[in-house]
Amino acid sequence: MKTHLNTLFVTLEGAYLRKDGEAVEVRHDGQCKLRVPLHNLDGIVCFGYDSVASAALMAACAQAHVSLSFHSPHGKFLACTNGFTSGNILLRRQQYRRADSEETSLGIAKNIVAAKIANSRNVLQRASRDHGDKDSERASDLSQAITFLDARIGLATHTASLDELRGVEGDAAGTYFAVFPRLLTNHDPAITFGGRSRRPPRDSANALLSFLYSLLMHDCRSALESCGLDSQCGFLHRDRPGRPSLALDLMEEFRAFLADRTALSLFNRRQIQSSDFRTEDAGGVFLKDEARKTVLTAWQERKADEITHPFLDEKMTVGLLPHIQARLLARHLRGDLDAYPPFLVK
Repeated sequence: MKTHLNTLFVTLEGAYLRKDGEAVEVRHDGQCKLRVPLHNLDGIVCFGYDSVASAALMAACAQAHVSLSFHSPHGKFLACTNGFTSGNILLRRQQYRRADSEETSLGIAKNIVAAKIANSRNVLQRASRDHGDKDSERASDLSQAITFLDARIGLATHTASLDELRGVEGDAAGTYFAVFPRLLTNHDPAITFGGRSRRPPRDSANALLSFLYSLLMHDCRSALESCGLDSQCGFLHRDRPGRPSLALDLMEEFRAFLADRTALSLFNRRQIQSSDFRTEDAGGVFLKDEARKTVLTAWQERKADEITHPFLDEKMTVGLLPHIQARLLARHLRGDLDAYPPFLVK
């Protein structure tokens, strides 16, 4: 159990949450594990299928405008509780107003894209430090890509329109994925990457990336829903029926740090091999069922790693990062923060 940004994150399976005076008490196996005054909280986020909250606590949370949401152990959003009135409508009105203005959307989108490029550069820098000196051609390719991404970070922060920003992001992504094969060190000729391909993925690396991006998107969508934001109303990705545009926005800064690094670890440690994929008649390449279990295990292990948040300077698990960033975005939309502070890998 951790408290970040006035939000209580309950990760204890089988926890029982009850109202105790003007506080929330977390109990497990009949014992009190934590007691926090409700007036100190903005939200309570519970992970686990067996977590239970009393009706009295639900009513107290609704009255105090404390969001109470429930998620699976893996972070998938299940449900949230609300009373007759909710502060979420005020937050969502601000979200919609900002999204309707290209100028204010651009301010948020710039920070997201700059962070995405910076975190992609960080992945290349790590590879250059770890493996660059073993292959001069690889070292040269990585160095050129890092220099290119450096320049694109500056360009992203000075763009004058969303279309221009998307162009900068596209150029950076193209350069990053052009050298992505240089990051694969398992030397398995059957593990290929021919450039980013989607719907369907055309090779094994794309199949694994697409699966991990899907997991990341669901985590980001759950985080946004838990703090009252509309996951379909984005700033960089514009409205489209059925598309969780804001979740796609939020996941941009985590793609390289979470999904790409997990994929590279699975390939380079030979936890996932060419035999773990199947090719359909139409040419799409997908993970086999058993391989999916391996990936899911690695994904949960990665989310259990601890990190010091660069903006808050607090230790937390990697799995909480989307929830923290969603709440920082909500604070910015409410006017509590002058700008949205994206997640940047140190």
